[in-house]
Amino acid sequence: MEMLATTLFGLEEVLSSELREAGASDIATHNRAVSFTGDRELLYRLNLMLRTASKLLMPVRSTRVRSERDLYSAARDIDWKKYLDPERTFAVDSVVHSKHFNHSKFVALRVKDAIADQFREKTGRRPSVDRENPDVQINVHIDRERMTISLDSSGVPLHRRGYRLEGRGAPIGEVLAAGMIRLSGWNGKDSFIDPLCGSGTIPIEAAMIAKNISPGLSRKRFGFFGWKDFDRGLFDKTVSELKKGIRPAEGVIAGTDISGRTINTAIANARRAGLENDIRFEACPFEKVVPPEAPGVAVMNPPYGKRMGQEDIIEFYKMIGDGLKNSFEGYDAWVISSNLKALKFVGLRPSKKIILFNGPLECRFHAYSVYRGSKKAKYNKPDQTEE
Repeated sequence: MEMLATTLFGLEEVLSSELREAGASDIATHNRAVSFTGDRELLYRLNLMLRTASKLLMPVRSTRVRSERDLYSAARDIDWKKYLDPERTFAVDSVVHSKHFNHSKFVALRVKDAIADQFREKTGRRPSVDRENPDVQINVHIDRERMTISLDSSGVPLHRRGYRLEGRGAPIGEVLAAGMIRLSGWNGKDSFIDPLCGSGTIPIEAAMIAKNISPGLSRKRFGFFGWKDFDRGLFDKTVSELKKGIRPAEGVIAGTDISGRTINTAIANARRAGLENDIRFEACPFEKVVPPEAPGVAVMNPPYGKRMGQEDIIEFYKMIGDGLKNSFEGYDAWVISSNLKALKFVGLRPSKKIILFNGPLECRFHAYSVYRGSKKAKYNKPDQTEE
């Protein structure tokens, strides 16, 4: 089967690596997506184990559309009885970037009409629409004049792991957190810390990686459960195999935050993930953090300054730099921020700069290696390079 995994901008190569490791073939990267081929067992396994994918789609038709008539005809020409019957419910969602179509809801409505009309004509009955919990979720994507209609095998987006029921502020998403950890090159065995951990998403994702826990194992349902060819025995076998691969974590994984209330939220989230005994959480201001023994990796998502004054945010990033120099010797530290000016005041020259998006915000993900002696002094200069 030809399939498409969607992701966030900047994580396409990370997702490609995950797919390659899982045994996918014919892998090709696109903007915020990766296409590949595989069988039904791989589709089940990927929904369970992928960390940096948002959705897994199975395209059933790709064609050129320029008008409402093109849209309706293309959708109606699909043999929908392969995927649906009058006893099953369905829903259609759409993403549209085209001068020919102004509203994504209109596109979804016309595709829904085409499906219903085909069934009504051939059988005299039509499947019902269920927007909340459909048996078959259909995805329509229009990019300029190219429309792709797909079956959504995931249903609820894969970033909803089920553990993050509490959160304060604007926590980083699970897919982005997992992508950042993989981009950091952490081996899953050395020490790991998020010294600005908030509700704990980054250390929780790190613990899941270290223990080889597939993030979808706690999910109660996937989109393919309602497909006509769903094989419950094959799915249960895949779940059992992935559970057998879970292992103990080797290194220390830690998360700290200045707010004790926020740390309590992180602990509650870790408990829901079954990882409360695998992460060392502590309420502690950044400048007093003592990280686990080096070598290690630190990944953090500091404030971007939306609720802080310009001077305060600059001082905060200087404090991050001072804390790294004073306490994180032997660490590779990674910082994501949309505030490019503030990032320059970390005071360490970044060894890598990667463009990522946190929601709608374009960010830089910077790597800093904290060295001993002369190398440390050499790199303790503010980064004045232009982005």
